[in-house]
Amino acid sequence: MRLVFAGTPETALPSLRTLIDSPRHEVVAVVTRPDAQSGRGRKVHPSPVAALAEEAGIEVLRPPKAGDPAFLDRLRALEPDCCPVVAYGALLPQSALDVPRHGWINLHFSILPAWRGAAPVQHAILHGDAITGATTFQLVKELDAGPVYGVVTEEIRAGDTSGTLLERLSVSGAGLLAATLDGVEDGTLEARPQPADGVTIAPKINVDDARIDWAKPAMHVDRLIRACTPNPGAWTEFRGQRVKVGPVRLVTGERLAPGEIIATKTTVLVGTATDAVELGEVQPQGKRLMGAGEWARGVRPEGKEVFA
Repeated sequence: MRLVFAGTPETALPSLRTLIDSPRHEVVAVVTRPDAQSGRGRKVHPSPVAALAEEAGIEVLRPPKAGDPAFLDRLRALEPDCCPVVAYGALLPQSALDVPRHGWINLHFSILPAWRGAAPVQHAILHGDAITGATTFQLVKELDAGPVYGVVTEEIRAGDTSGTLLERLSVSGAGLLAATLDGVEDGTLEARPQPADGVTIAPKINVDDARIDWAKPAMHVDRLIRACTPNPGAWTEFRGQRVKVGPVRLVTGERLAPGEIIATKTTVLVGTATDAVELGEVQPQGKRLMGAGEWARGVRPEGKEVFA
């Protein structure tokens, strides 16, 4: 099949590589978000998907909006049979959805209808799910509500962050997406409507959502930090400045006041509503990521000082 692939971040790269290497399909172009500022100096860089496509000699389309007439004209001229989508990051109007004869097939990182929305992996970790997965489905105007082609499942491990879990899902999901496109081309795969029950929504987790509430139980603190690692990064305040906090270890039987910091030569403990947690890595505002012990030796927290 002739494919126009839509995606933007690194998460989409395993799928794009798989389809580029597929003997059954031809990626004739990719659609991605416009180049954006990133890194030190805020230089403008192409998206990871754009960079891989350019390296492979594939045409790159960067419409500011997917409804732009010039983009729609080019998409029609490419005559794609299908448009696979992985984390494109923008809404697609019906005028775009109508172009390919097999529609747009999205790889979404949850077991639909659970966790429709922008942050399914983060919400699965935050809410303590034991199992998640990836789903291929036909894109429709309603948010992640189209009929399903296939599913893979993945256990959420005790130490998983959204980054480590998404890395595994992006690889297993790439295989699912390729198999889905094969089945659609063969006519052997039919999309089935999603169940009406079990719908949950996973809105984007912003910086304010990532603030740690030390008055919550230790399990909640642990889940929030892992869900927000690496992005947007869980954080708290110390002496009026923000400190990003990496994954923690639960310390059973050690009780401190919520937010209270106890630093020893080997550990830094912080109180929650239940047991304390041991800090791993932290990143003070404007500084590099460092071990909690190094941070504590630098700031020397005094008795009864707290994270706020």
